[in-house]
Amino acid sequence: MRRAAISMIVAAAIVTSAIAGAPANQPVPAPGNHNESIVVGTGANKLTRTFVVHVPPGFDGKSKIPLVIMLHGAGGSGAGAIAETGWDAKSDREGFIAVFPDGTPPHPDMPAQFLFNPRLWNDGSGSGTIGVEHVDDLGFISAMIDLLEARYSADPARIYCTGFSNGASMAFSVGLNLSDRIAAIAPVAGPFWYREKQFAYPVPLLFIVGTGDPFNPIDGGNVKLQWEKIKSRPPVEDSLKEWERMLGCGPEMETARGNGVLEITYDHCIKGGEVEYYRVQGLGHVWPGGKSRLPEKYVGKPSDNLNATNVIWEFFKAHPRTPIATPAAKND
Repeated sequence: MRRAAISMIVAAAIVTSAIAGAPANQPVPAPGNHNESIVVGTGANKLTRTFVVHVPPGFDGKSKIPLVIMLHGAGGSGAGAIAETGWDAKSDREGFIAVFPDGTPPHPDMPAQFLFNPRLWNDGSGSGTIGVEHVDDLGFISAMIDLLEARYSADPARIYCTGFSNGASMAFSVGLNLSDRIAAIAPVAGPFWYREKQFAYPVPLLFIVGTGDPFNPIDGGNVKLQWEKIKSRPPVEDSLKEWERMLGCGPEMETARGNGVLEITYDHCIKGGEVEYYRVQGLGHVWPGGKSRLPEKYVGKPSDNLNATNVIWEFFKAHPRTPIATPAAKND
């Protein structure tokens, strides 16, 4: 066991050294989009994972800057999420790195297709997403963060994750399972599948959903999706209550923002962090204030009454990670 442990440490050191050494051999990335890839997994589960990194103007490769991870919905892609959400333009205005990873299709050796071979996330739903239950998306995102910290000067104290639909559920999973690395999360229109879990470190949550979303009914219920075995969605409140429980939050405070937008905040959380919830009247399964690539008759109506990208960024800015206390060494 000791030899195995030493081998694992050495292997991890080699990988870390390779990533950490990358900046010395490469020029400072120019502003704009960069296509990156990384190999994750071993044996039959080894996959080349891809992602788009958007660099803002003025990036010098030295100053630590925030990182926003945007996870696309089922059938989408990292590149598609750029056009749908506008996170690239927000990155340029605010000066943070935005990254758009690609999920894995059930048949990774075949071209991805929206209906018949969609890119998906292993989001913690168990028997949910067909064909990707074996994919280590958490390992991929963690390795991607390593690369972005080393090559793109991502600030370890300001790493954030948002996502839409299946990507929203994956953002929940990232917040729970990588809580030692993530400062805050903001899922949009996707449920939290885990139950009876605990954080390693508290992670603030902002959640957005529309009252007209056919795939995430406010009160829960059955939905029809081609690529899932699970057909039932829990009520939206269930996801919020589970996160509130993990943070130890107190009573809610409700605020009507106008234009059919309701804001509910839980900010008295004894374990740290807070929960914010935005409910947009009439909004379908569409990124609020963004562009939908699917027909309205399938996903419901869009809405500009709330710009999710703007609201989420303000939430992220207000929630950098607090330093993790290191336990004092005990005297022998």
